Amino acid sequence: QLQLVESGGGLVQPGGSLRLSCAPARYSLDYYAIGWFRQAPGKEREGVSCISSSGSSTNYADSVKGRFTISRDNAKNTVYLQMNRLTTEDTAVYYCAAEILPICRIEPSPYTYWGQGIQVTVSS
Repeated sequence: QLQLVESGGGLVQPGGSLRLSCAPARYSLDYYAIGWFRQAPGKEREGVSCISSSGSSTNYADSVKGRFTISRDNAKNTVYLQMNRLTTEDTAVYYCAAEILPICRIEPSPYTYWGQGIQVTVSS
């Protein structure tokens, strides 16, 4: 079973940056599209970004376009989410998810494998 582990979260001031990482405990991510999702207290889980297995295709939620960048390094078996110009609205638990998909999707439903999530708090 593919197990994903997120890292890189924490507390940051508004306007700051964080880089999240998603890596498997075992196995390769080479064939998987990866999505990043987040869930704030009292809100539904929402899609943030996704990247295809090859890395050639990406997608972003409107709320993060121009601020977040998703990338993957298959040699390191890791997917990254670079988050810049963070605002308090970005505060949430962030999850990465994996699925074998022809194109990546930023809806949660297609994804089978999920990480445990990591807290990102944007506060002064």
